[in-house]
Amino acid sequence: MPDRLIAVPDLLRALHGRSRSLGLAPPAAFLGDWHDHRAVLVPSVHLEPVAHPAAFEDSDHLVVVYRSFPDTVPGAAPPLPAAVRGEASGWLCLDGEGRWSRHGDAPDPARVMRDHGADRDKDALRGDDARTDRLPHWSAPDRAAHRSAVVECLEAIRAGEVYQACLSTRVDGNLRADPLETFLEISGHAPASRSAYLEGPWGAVLGFSPEEYLVRRGDQVRTSPIKGTLAADLDPGLLLGSAKDVAENIMIVDLVRNDLGRVADVGSVTVTDLLAVRPAPGVHHLVSTVTALTTADNAALVEATFPPASVTGTPKARARELIAGWEPRSRGLHCGAYGFALGRDLELAVAIRTLEVTHDGRVELGVGGGITIDSDPDAEWAECVHKAAFTWGGGPPPW
Repeated sequence: MPDRLIAVPDLLRALHGRSRSLGLAPPAAFLGDWHDHRAVLVPSVHLEPVAHPAAFEDSDHLVVVYRSFPDTVPGAAPPLPAAVRGEASGWLCLDGEGRWSRHGDAPDPARVMRDHGADRDKDALRGDDARTDRLPHWSAPDRAAHRSAVVECLEAIRAGEVYQACLSTRVDGNLRADPLETFLEISGHAPASRSAYLEGPWGAVLGFSPEEYLVRRGDQVRTSPIKGTLAADLDPGLLLGSAKDVAENIMIVDLVRNDLGRVADVGSVTVTDLLAVRPAPGVHHLVSTVTALTTADNAALVEATFPPASVTGTPKARARELIAGWEPRSRGLHCGAYGFALGRDLELAVAIRTLEVTHDGRVELGVGGGITIDSDPDAEWAECVHKAAFTWGGGPPPW
């Protein structure tokens, strides 16, 4: 089969089958817009838990990584390790013309399909041929707790403690299919610009983020925070007419400028795109872009800007303190970051719209939004539901 005819789902399934049959670590996948490609597939990478300072250390190999939101609250531990990292000596890239390219010691895609494609396809379909079986089964989230958090946040804004804060809720469920099949099912009907699949003995990450956290090429760094959300069936122009959404976005742009300024060359921090309206699964977003120049290494760059500005608040330190008291559960990977590094290059997404799956099939999803003085608790809850709807195929929530 010619490389340009091999579809991403088919090759990813075949790579997964190859790993199982050869006793290798599973593959990782990055779909959408990563490193100027439509897809980056890592045929095999051993992802193991690490202390977060080591997650972004330099390497001569491609480094696959995620890091969870750093703040925790008492109670049940998050479902996945706080950070994982793995190094790979080969990877495959899909360009805009549909051609696959091999890097390092990556196997030939056509040979992978010939040797492992058919068996993996049969395994994938056995017992999971119904679309609903491949989607998560969700329980009702705690709407009352979220409303209480929003009300307390509004009181803090009126008191002048913060100007804006991001508040999240957690949705619990279970998978009825192989995590890879769930990932491919959701990717098929709700493609996101920063999707990712990571797997290890600890579980799996099914990321469908629309938000870029850090993109680096040499000394050039870019970040594109999202603030402002509207349901996809409404006029996207309403976002630019919303005082709440515009103010929220501009406040976070200022916070991003401050974060990057910690490690950027003096005078290099620039807002290159302000208040762009962009589509995402189930919603429209307001997105701005900030760039900078820096000679800091990747670990220092992440440390200066983490957690991402758009999922915290302003002022950032006080917002994080208050969020830990308002939200009843730790965020886990939700609002952290996932992606990869290749030398000085760095590609990270904000870990929103991200399913955290344990080895026994339990799954958690964090969803949230930014609260300003103009926020309405019921509208904020509706925004959470809109953001989660891609996991059940849209429409009313299944609980």
